[in-house]
Order: sequence, then structure tokens, then C-alpha cells
Amino acid sequence: MAEIVYPQGCRPITDDLGPDELVRRLKVLAHTLQGLGQDEGMYQQYIPLAIHLADEFFLTHPSRDVQLLIACCIADVLRVYAPEAPYKDQEQVKTIFLFLINQLQGLRDPKDPAFKRYFYLLENLAYVKSFNMCFELEDCQEIFCALFSLMFKIVNTEHSSKVKSFMLDVLCPLITESDVVSNELLNVMLINLIEPNKREHKHAYALAKELIVKTSDTLEPYIQAFFNHVLILGKEDKELLIFSKVYELIYELYQCCPSLLLAVLPQLECKLKSAQFHERLSGVALLARMFSEPGSELAKQYPALWRAFLGRFNDISVPIRIKCVQYCMHFLVHHPDLRKDITETLKLRQHDAHEQVRYEVVMAIIATAQRDFQAVAESEDLLHFVKERTLDKKFKIRKEAMSGLAMIYKKFLTEDSVPPATEKAVQWIKDKILHGYYMTALEDRLLVERLLNTSLVPYTLPAPVRMQKLYYLMSNVDDNATKAFIELQKHQLAVRRTVAEWVDLHRKPQTPAVQKELISKVLHISSKFLPESVKAQEFLNKFSIHMKQAPELLQGMETILNPNVSCEVCVRTTSNVLKKLGQPVMTNLYYNTVKMLLERVSSVMIDHDSLLILVGYVEGAVKGTDMSIAEECGIDIKKCAERGLKLLVMLSFVFPAHFLHEDVLNRLTSLLELDDESIAPHILAALTFLGKYRPLSEACPSLFPRLITLCKAYAEVGTPKQAKNAVRCLFVNVPEQRTQIFTEILETLKTTLSPHSEHYRTAIVTLGHIAHNLPDNFPVHIKNIVSRKIVKELLVREGGGGPNAPSEEWCSEDELPEETRCKLEGLKCMARWLLGLKKDELSAQKTFRMLNAFIVHKGDLLQQNQLSKAEMAHLRLAAGAAMLKICEQKGVGDQFTAEQFYNLSHLMIDNVVQVREIFAAKLHKGLSKGIPNKCLPLDFMGLYALAGREPERRVRGAVRQYMVADVLRRREYVRNITVGTKVERAMSQLPHILPDYMLVFAVPVLTHDPAFTAYDNVSQLKTVKQCLWFILEPLITRNDFYCYGFYKSLVERMKNHKDALNESDDSVNYKLWAVCDLAMSVIWARSQSFELRDFPSDARIPSMYFAPQSDYFVNTRVFLPPELQFQPKRQVTNSETNVRGKKRPRPVVDEAFANDVELTTGRSGSIDAKPSEASDTQIQLPGLEQPPETELEEPAAKRTISE
Repeated sequence: MAEIVYPQGCRPITDDLGPDELVRRLKVLAHTLQGLGQDEGMYQQYIPLAIHLADEFFLTHPSRDVQLLIACCIADVLRVYAPEAPYKDQEQVKTIFLFLINQLQGLRDPKDPAFKRYFYLLENLAYVKSFNMCFELEDCQEIFCALFSLMFKIVNTEHSSKVKSFMLDVLCPLITESDVVSNELLNVMLINLIEPNKREHKHAYALAKELIVKTSDTLEPYIQAFFNHVLILGKEDKELLIFSKVYELIYELYQCCPSLLLAVLPQLECKLKSAQFHERLSGVALLARMFSEPGSELAKQYPALWRAFLGRFNDISVPIRIKCVQYCMHFLVHHPDLRKDITETLKLRQHDAHEQVRYEVVMAIIATAQRDFQAVAESEDLLHFVKERTLDKKFKIRKEAMSGLAMIYKKFLTEDSVPPATEKAVQWIKDKILHGYYMTALEDRLLVERLLNTSLVPYTLPAPVRMQKLYYLMSNVDDNATKAFIELQKHQLAVRRTVAEWVDLHRKPQTPAVQKELISKVLHISSKFLPESVKAQEFLNKFSIHMKQAPELLQGMETILNPNVSCEVCVRTTSNVLKKLGQPVMTNLYYNTVKMLLERVSSVMIDHDSLLILVGYVEGAVKGTDMSIAEECGIDIKKCAERGLKLLVMLSFVFPAHFLHEDVLNRLTSLLELDDESIAPHILAALTFLGKYRPLSEACPSLFPRLITLCKAYAEVGTPKQAKNAVRCLFVNVPEQRTQIFTEILETLKTTLSPHSEHYRTAIVTLGHIAHNLPDNFPVHIKNIVSRKIVKELLVREGGGGPNAPSEEWCSEDELPEETRCKLEGLKCMARWLLGLKKDELSAQKTFRMLNAFIVHKGDLLQQNQLSKAEMAHLRLAAGAAMLKICEQKGVGDQFTAEQFYNLSHLMIDNVVQVREIFAAKLHKGLSKGIPNKCLPLDFMGLYALAGREPERRVRGAVRQYMVADVLRRREYVRNITVGTKVERAMSQLPHILPDYMLVFAVPVLTHDPAFTAYDNVSQLKTVKQCLWFILEPLITRNDFYCYGFYKSLVERMKNHKDALNESDDSVNYKLWAVCDLAMSVIWARSQSFELRDFPSDARIPSMYFAPQSDYFVNTRVFLPPELQFQPKRQVTNSETNVRGKKRPRPVVDEAFANDVELTTGRSGSIDAKPSEASDTQIQLPGLEQPPETELEEPAAKRTISE
């Protein structure tokens, strides 16, 4: 070995020196080598020294300082001899560079005293690209991987930009000047871009990003090859982490250097169409993120990829469709240019068969509205999607849709200007939210109640603004929404009363009777007013104990339930009560149950102060002095006044306590003095409701003389409407002075109750209402007036017709001659008088005979042919309506005969459509009130059968809704009475309540239909069959407790009777039995199960319509022509695939994907979902949307949304 020459001033470095001496000598040597320049061929004599310094002894020396100084010396050697280093042995070179890499670890801590030397080492290596020497080594990638790993590991927040710059100077050439970049090296670099490294090592992430940007041109083919390997060939190297994070990597690379991926992104299209679910999901998640980033131009740059991505909104897999929809908010907010495409795809997804997808659609649109209101506000389509989902079959979707719309409405109320699309949407949003009250689920009703107080009329607004918003709401909602609002207020009133009774029981001594009452009240509240009644019951019992233990809680509840409580106190007290119930979190079910109850009982919309403000607004509108409220509501002043008056009437029923203050009553009374005849009926109706709560003679004696004078004047010389309300108002508000006041009014009637008086019609109305309200005060006197003045001098007298009578078959009541209008009021007066009498059966029979004569003679009682068609139509309708009205009252109402009943039924098939329509509405009204004792008896449900042959589709649809509503109402009542203690008594009532008995009354009604003339006429029988299916459909198809055995028994027993009206007439009996056979054939054809199980009630046959046969009579003959006899379906053989009318067997599908998959032919099967129909995902609301009708002949096909 050649002799080692040391530079001048440097002493020999040998392995026998102690560490301290060695360090001293190395410092001198290092300092000297630093000073040497890069002078070719000048320092050949130091080559042995250079080789000596790389001796294993020094490289593995235990002293850290020795190793560092050796590293600095070797780095200088490499610098001085560059580009030809003195080290030629490959193993030695590898060892030296691994040693140098190891030394660079010292850069980790800039506070280290030796950091300067480490920095010098780095700078030196960077300056002459020393690591480039390794290119010639076979293991160069191993060295580079070690170096890169180290750099990413040690870089940290304390490093200056200079240090990072030198790091890059060391690393960049190893990529840019290399012939190859291995996957291992890519792995070391790229792994820093993705989680968890990205989050945990932010500086390594930044360094990697910068390195990639600087070397992008060189890296592009390698990165492309890597992605080809994974995406196209599907090959993976399990040892390298980046293979498992390929989609994250694409995203991060796109963020830092999009140009790298120019050739890679189009390859993702094949992943979107892969048969592998996880590949499609990963591809969708990546592209959704990249396309939706703020400022992303990707959709424009790669239109084919964008279209392929949109196709995944229709993927067969639910998680993929969900993922697509979840990103829609980002698209809608950040990319106005893509909104059209996204809206189109959401249109399909909002009808998705899977509830979670539909839920995400709603959430995406609502989240967009919260982030960027403009994005949704400008698109009517998006708002309509949410609107449709308010009828979704799943409550959680309905809830979000309703809450989202309410949020948009509230924004509209509080912002000065909104886009036109929102203005338009707000018109239907308030209606839509209130329509939610028509839903049968209790959760929906609670939601609507909450939204009314938080969004439609926000309780947080100051009283004047709150009343403006209430006025605006009630001025602009449709009729159905108005009914819903009234129903909502009534429900809340009922809840308030029941809960108040329950809370009052806590003040009483806890005797066994009180305890029992407490239990029954809790049961009532939990089952009627709260969802999930079992849990609710448990928490209400807990709350009950809580109230007994904490007097302030009980006091708080009493304050909230006090009818006179102000909104502000109610809100504050509710908040205080809730604070005592624990944390307001989702898991605290006790808190949430009581909160739900408090939301229902707390009165936060109306109090005395706000009511006074509202009365002021109405007064301004009525008098026309204040146009501002009409402008605020966006309607003309007359309509505004009318809506305001109706609102006051409704509020007087729900919040009477707030009206009973002198300031409010004074203003209402002053409105009574105005000339406009449309004002008084509303104000009088409001005062009537107040009187029922507490007579005004007690509540405000000072005001009362003035009110009596006004009411008397209205009753005597006002319009009929004013008179009717004036009598009612006086009746409830002056209990002590009734006889005196009404005697005076009756005296006046003696003069006005004459055809020559201008107040004749008013007098008739006043008389009817006095007779109805005070039947016992003037029984003989009124009976005489009715028989002489109403019957003889008005109803049985000639009159009507003449040149002024309308020529059409129908007209409005205002167009009728005055005399005919008086007759109509006379018929109503008769009905009211009888309703007041309640039990005068003789008078009832006489009245029924007269009313029946009106109907039989088509309205022309005296048959003198002087009346016009329109007058006759009105008179027979009024007679029918009067009969219905009387029949609501037990006693007088039971006096009609079977023949009169059949004649009355003919109004359902009257030749004037308006008569049919109005009569059906009256019938429904009579059937739907006060079940079971204050409504029409079940017999009248049979009249609905005749609507089965109603030619007008609109009328038939309306009657069908009436019937379904009446059936449901009776079923609900039966369900309620059969739960509890008095079950036996309830069971005995069933034949008078159960809607299934409709059939017993429908059969004789159809038998006596004038259009049904012969029992063997096929076309007539087909019509009868249609009528039977009209009533049987809701009884068979919408009935969980449907019992085939009951209906079979019912029909068989009817068939073993004969017609009670024409016992000996075979033609009528044959018709009756033919109808029974038809009914049985419909029941056979339509029943899904043929169980003969017990029904809660026996099959009873009413003797009024059916006469019994002898005991041994059994009617086995079939009275139908062969073509109408029921043919049982043949068993399907293998050769027959589908018999008409038979349901096709459903393929067995995994429940999670039922309805999702469209089976298409293709090599790999379809990855697209089958579109779901709107009707599959939506509830039909009875009374609002027209439900689809099914014809008897064909099983109904699914309806499309356009219908």
C-alpha cells in the first residue's frame, strides 16, 4: 500500500489514537480539506489518505464526533476529486454512502452544537451531486431509498428553507439524472402524500410535493407505468404501501402536479365500469372528490370521464349511489356549470328504491341551501325534488324534506330580497308543510306543529312581526292547508286540556281513585299524543314522580298550561322545566319525550298582547284605513279583511282566554257596528265561541247592553247569515236573560214572518235557530208558527218560477227567485226545529213524508210545472239535506221508512251533477261528525254504493275519498273502544259502527236503484258489480282485519231474506238475490285469503230492509247469467305462464337489493340500477292527491308519476 501523505500542518490519523486526540487531529485535517479547491490532478498524493479515511475502523468508530469529522472529510474528498472519486471498489463505495446517509441523521436537531458540521456535510454533498456516483452501483436504488427515507424522516418545522433547499438539491438529481426510478423509490416518495403520513408529517408532505413538482417531467413515465400496472393490468406488489392507496395517491398527485396524470385519469373510466364493487366505489369516491373541488376544471378537461362518472349515479350498488349523491352538495355549491347535469341525476335518485339514497338526495339539497342559498333558490327543480320527498314512505326522509323547506321559508321571511324561483316556491312551501298534518303518523303531526312555531310563524320574532307573519301565512295558504292549520290548533287544544287535567291530579290527595285516574291519563296521553307509546308511558310516569318531588317543576307545568299565559313567560318556563330533566342529548330519551309533550302544549304564538295587535291589523283591513297589512300579505284589501276575520274566529275557539279582555272585546264590538254585511257573521261567530268558554255577561258586563242591542237588531232585520250567528251568540252569552230577549225577538217575528216583509227570509232563519236552541222555552208557540207560517203559508203554497227564474238546470243560490230561496230556508227551518225537539216522533214522521214528497216529485211539490229546473234541483237537494240533518239526531232521526231511505238515495244518482256532488258532501259531513251518537247511522254508508256509477270522474274520486275517510274514521274508533276495560259494551256497539256492515245497506240500495230493472240484464248487472266493488275495495284491500268468513256469512244470510218493502214481488226479490250473488263473486275474486276465523261481530241483517223467510228456507239458486258467475281460476300448468288476472310469482331477491337490479343480458351482467317509480317511494295523501282508482275487471298496473 502506498505511503499516506498528509497535507501540511496535519498530523497522522491512526487507529491507535485515543478518541480526544483523534478528534483534535481530524478537526485540523477537516479544516484543511475544506480549503482545497477542485483542481484537476493537483492532489493525487492524497489519494492514499482518502482511502485510509474510509477505513472500516473510522466508519464504525464508537465516537459520534469522530464519525461526523470522517464524514466531512470524505465529503470534501468527493468534492475535491469530483467527478472521479478515489474510491473504486463497489462494496466500499456502497459502505461509504450508507455511512454518509447515516451521518445525515444529525440534521434532525438544528439546536445540536454539531449541527453546523452536519449542515456543511449536506451542503457539500449537494454542491457536487456526490450521490450521483451511486448510479454505477448495482444497488443504487437501495442507497437512494435509504437516503430519501432519511430525508423525509428528519425534515421538520425547525429546519430553515436553506436546509430544505439543500435537501432537494441532494435528492432531485437522483431522479432527474437517473436512468430508472424504481417502484420502491416511488413508494418512499409518494407515501408521504397520503394519510396518515400527510397528517402526521406535514413537512415531509411539503418536501415530497416540492420534489415531485421539480422532477415531474422525469417522473411522469414512471408514475404512468405504475398506474398502468395497477389500474389496467391489476397487478400489485403487496410489500409496497402505495399499491393499496392508489386512489388516494391519484387525488394527491392531482393536487400538487396535475400534469403528471394527463394519461392516467382517462384510465379511471375502466374502473368506473369494473364488475368489482370495491373498484367502482374507490373510483367513484376519488372522482367525486376531484370533480367537485372548488376551482376544478376536470369535468371540462375530461368530458368522457365526467359522463362515465354521472353514469354511476345509477349504479346497481347502493353504497356507490349514496357516495355519488353525497358529493352533490359540493357540485351545486362550487360548480354552477355542472348544476344541470347534477340536477338531472338527482331527479332519478330521488325516486331510488333504497331509502338511504333518497335520504341523501334530500340532505344534499338542504345542505346546499344552507351553504349557498342562491344555488338552490334559483333551481325550481331541486326544490320540487324536496317537495316530492315530503311524501316519502320513510319518516326520516319526510322529516328532513319538511325541515329543509321550512328553513328555506324562514329565510324568505327574514331576508329582504330573494330570487324569483324562491318567491315562487314559497307560495307552495307553506301549503306543503301544513299538508303534512294530513299524514296518519303522529311523528308527522308533531313535526308540522314544531315547524309552524319555529319557521312558518317563528316564535322568536317580536309580537308585531310575528302577527304579520301569521296574517301573511293565513292569507296565502290554500283551503287544505287552512283546514290543516285549524285541525292542528284543535289538536293542540285537546292535548293542552288533557295534560292540564293530568297535571291538576298531582295537586289532589293521592287516594286510590286519583292514582287510578293518573294511570288512565298517562295511558291516554302516551297512546294518543306521543309516538312510541310504551316508552312515552314509562317516561311520563317518571315525569309524574319528578313533579311530585319537585314543586317548582309542577308549578312550571301549571304556568305553561295556564290559558292566560303570555308567549314570553311560556317560552321561559318551558326552558326552565327542560333544564331540570338532564342533558339535552339524543340519548336522553326522558328529556326528549317531555320536550315533545311540551312542544305540543306550550302556547308560543298567541297571547293577549299579540292578539290585540292582530285585531288592530284586521280592523285596519276591514275599515280600509291601513293598507300596509294587505301589501305585506300581497293580496287585495277585501280578501285580506275576510282572511283576517276567519283567523279571528278560529283563534277565538282555540285561545278564548286571551280574547276575554275589555280592550279586545271593545274593538270586536266596534267592528259589529260597521255597515259591511260580511263582517258581522264572523265577529258574532267569534263571540259565540267566547261565550261557550265563558258567557260575556260575566266576563265583560259593561260591554254587554251594547252587544244585546246589536244582536237583536241583526236577528230581526239583518241578513240571514247575520241573524243565524246573532241568535247563537245571544244564546250562549246571556244564560239568565234568554227567555226575555227571545220572547221580544219572537214578537217582532210576527210582523216580519210574512211574504210581504223585506226581512221574510231573515225571519225564517231566526225562527229556525231559536227553535233549535230553545226547544223547551216556547214549544207550543213555535210549533204553531212552524205549521202555519212555514208549512202552510210557505212550503205548500204555490210560488216560484216566473220570468226571472233561471233557465239552466242549475244556478247559484243567489240567482234563484226570492220566494224559492225562502222555501229553501223553510226546509232548513223545519230540520232545525225537529233537531231541537229531539223526541217528537209524530212531527218527525209528518216532516219526513213532506220532505220525501219533495224528493219524489223532483222538487216540484205541487206538480204545477211552474218551477224552473234549477229551482227544482235546489228544492229536492235542500229536502235531502234536511232529511240527512234530521237523521243525525236519535229519536226524530229514526222515523224514516225504508221507502223514504231509498228515495233519498236517488239524490246520489240525480241527473244534475251539482246535486250529486253537494249531496255526497253533506252525506260525508253527516257521517264523519261525532261517531257514534252524533253522526248519521251506518245505514247511510250504503248510499256510497251508488257513486260507483257516477259518470264524472272528478266527482267519483271525491266521493271515493269521502267514503275511504269515513271507513278509516270508523275503524279508528273501533280500535280505540276495543282497547281498555269496557270491551264487552264496545262489542255490542260494533254492528252500528263497523264499516264492514256497509254492505248490508248497499245491497238493498242497489236493488232499488231505478236504473236496475231486471235481475238478468247483463249490462245492468255489470254496473251493479262496479258499484259493489266501489264500496268493497276499501273494505277488502285496505283492511288488516279483513275476514272472508264474515262477508260470506253476511251475504248468505242476506240471500236467505227477502225485500222488506216488496215481500211478495218476485222481480224485486230476484234483483236482491242477484245483487247478493254479485257481491259474493266480487268477494271471491278479490279476497287474498279465505279464512273462516272469528270476526269481532256477528253477521246481523237489519229488519227494516230485509224480511225474514220461513226457518227452513235455504236459497241455493244462482240468480246471475252464466257469463257473470264467478269462475275460480284454473291451476297454472307448466305450459301456461300467466293466466290473465293472476299475479305473477315474484323472483326471490335479496331484500337489500330488491327493486334495485335490472336484469339485462350481457357478458358481465348489468351494473346499473333499475329505476324506481315515484309511487313506490311515496305516500298518497287522502283528500289532497287523487288516489289511483282500480277497475274491477283488471288488476291495476302500477301508475306512473305523470298520472
